[in-house]
Amino acid sequence: MPSPTPAQITRLTNTLRKAVQAGEVLTAGPVYDVGRSIWNGAVSARPGVIVRCADPAEVRTAVLAAQENEVPLTVRGGGHDWAGRALSDGGLTIDLSGMRAVTVDPVAEVAHMSGGATAADLAAAAQPFGLTAATGSAGAVGMVGLTLGGGYGPLSGRFGLALDNLLSADVVLADGSIVTVDSAREPDLFWALRGGGGNFGVVTSMRVRLHRVSTLLSGMVLFPWEQVTTVLTGLSDVLLRSPDDLTVQSGVLPGPDGKPMVFLSPTWSGDDATAGERALAQLASLGTPLVSQIAATTTAEMLAGVDALFPFGRHVEIRTRSVRSLTSGVRDALALAGSTLTSPYSAVSVHSLHGAAARVPVEDTAFGVRTPHLMIEVIALWDPTDSRAAEHRAWADRASSAFGSDALPGGYPNLLGPDEAARIAHAYGPNTSRLLAVKRRFDPKNVFKAIPLPDPA
Repeated sequence: MPSPTPAQITRLTNTLRKAVQAGEVLTAGPVYDVGRSIWNGAVSARPGVIVRCADPAEVRTAVLAAQENEVPLTVRGGGHDWAGRALSDGGLTIDLSGMRAVTVDPVAEVAHMSGGATAADLAAAAQPFGLTAATGSAGAVGMVGLTLGGGYGPLSGRFGLALDNLLSADVVLADGSIVTVDSAREPDLFWALRGGGGNFGVVTSMRVRLHRVSTLLSGMVLFPWEQVTTVLTGLSDVLLRSPDDLTVQSGVLPGPDGKPMVFLSPTWSGDDATAGERALAQLASLGTPLVSQIAATTTAEMLAGVDALFPFGRHVEIRTRSVRSLTSGVRDALALAGSTLTSPYSAVSVHSLHGAAARVPVEDTAFGVRTPHLMIEVIALWDPTDSRAAEHRAWADRASSAFGSDALPGGYPNLLGPDEAARIAHAYGPNTSRLLAVKRRFDPKNVFKAIPLPDPA
């Protein structure tokens, strides 16, 4: 679709201002600037119009108005997508960030949340009832975007990915209809939403399963870089034998002096606290830690800790690879990435898919890989004033390439960049044909473009 003309934007703005009552229609000003500010500060797109919707009816109005005026449409939830797909230059952005209500049914152990709710919002609402949710690692991430694309997190081993806990969703489709989908109502669309991203409509609310966890132990163990080989070799054995109750995030972080460190961030969610303490002590014994801080915690506290490491506004470039296990080649690639860090903020994070998440048959959802594996996130991060952006991006490319010989085809759709066509083609595995068929049925004009889908050709 060509860039909208000023006349198109004017017509669209006038239409929206007549129809949108509770929300806001913005083309400039401080609130507009907030709406186009997302996690990756390197994204400078300026939408022609931002609509801060207050309810599904206003979302419907915006979806139809964008098509009537032939203006590209994007949707902003938490604004955490590193590639900036929440915004488009000159287009219409539906901003759901004001729709963040979360209500909890403690008897049914279910949460109902609006489309802009973040992982932190969900965790905070569930905690007073002694409940928690399968979220990602960061609190600022929007739950809808995370869930629709996958959702690796600290409880994945016991409760599955975030998408495995989706019970139903309310969706505004391209034709303006508002539907509720679940396993019985529009089951094909419900299937596609669990892994296929926001490519089928605007999810204005969803219901997710909550969990009662009596013991939650987590924290951070940091090892000096000289022990990288020893720690990663020991970790490879631990990961192969991890019970569902133990999910370990690991990788490389820069220390206060800018030098790399090996980190382990384990989470124990089982009922047996003594067994959890033993498992976490074993991880700390893989080397001689510089820091070992493991304690009883809450999901909200875990999410806040990650947010502090990766605040909004820095410039970001991410690459992702998936590998079967922590082989010697993968360990060498991690060591290379850490030894060549170019920024004191960059990191490599390794997420584990095992246990409950790996027992879901691959055909049950659109998510393409259910065999146990590790998802590697190469995160280049730097200050906006840093003039070495090209150097940091090159580091991310080199680090990603080093995993190539061990990498599975495709990659994690939530983190794949829009230009990685060869890997996008394999990202959904055996589910590709069915996913594209659902896309043709519910959005034949390709109104919604979120995480990348394979080229139908």
